[in-house]
Amino acid sequence: MIAEAIASGAVSGRLWLYANYHCNLRCTYCLTESAPGVARRELGEERAMAAAREAPELGFDAIGVTGGEPFVLDYMPRLLAGLGRELPTVVLSNGTAFNERRLRAMEPLADLPVHVQVSLDHAEPRENDAMRGPGNFARVVDAIPRLRERGVGVRISTTLEDPDADPEGLERLCELHRSLGVPDEDHVVRPVVRRGRASTNGLGLRAGLEELDPELTVTADGAFYSPAGPTVTAGALDTDLLLTRVTSPLARPAEALARVVAGRPAGDDASIGVR
Repeated sequence: MIAEAIASGAVSGRLWLYANYHCNLRCTYCLTESAPGVARRELGEERAMAAAREAPELGFDAIGVTGGEPFVLDYMPRLLAGLGRELPTVVLSNGTAFNERRLRAMEPLADLPVHVQVSLDHAEPRENDAMRGPGNFARVVDAIPRLRERGVGVRISTTLEDPDADPEGLERLCELHRSLGVPDEDHVVRPVVRRGRASTNGLGLRAGLEELDPELTVTADGAFYSPAGPTVTAGALDTDLLLTRVTSPLARPAEALARVVAGRPAGDDASIGVR
């Protein structure tokens, strides 16, 4: 059932894994209210690899890893190598945790289909750091070439309150990422989603079942409809997009997602294009 849905394009072929919920930053629009002091709630290496091994049999053709900040976990480079041997993998990161030790640990990824998608929202340090924290811009701009020097693929992710509001500012950002060796096709621009801390701060676009694309997402708390689904608001997990509490075998939540998608009426799609 899920393989047919993926083959037809009704469901994304990328399986998302929430590695953890804690982070070294406290971004104003964070979906999961991640911060240094929140509960870790790790998925763990074993569960992540088990899901990755099952994924190709079900028709999935790619893996995404997010959090929290995945690279506060010391085992993340090793896990990414394992995931990349199963399917092409992208990991979302704020780009601030790449000290020399972690960069050395990333070197084995150079020969694997693994990309690091680094968050960079503005070409101006002050504007970028207002959303993400002091010193963020400088650390990200330093990390990108250091990853590329080690042969690790890098993408840039830009999250904006209104992606169309400042085309000149966006072009300056594009000039910056090009100067860092990241081409336009590896630059993702997306809107702030009004869930989690963004909802508390009155930011972003409403995002429920109709606005989010179906992408199976596995977390320590269960499986969700979208990677924007397992959000945390005022310290409590949002369950409006929860598919199942059971995540193993992967076929169970995958089939639950396929049933939800099959049950939606034709034309019931107002996707806001979050990627």
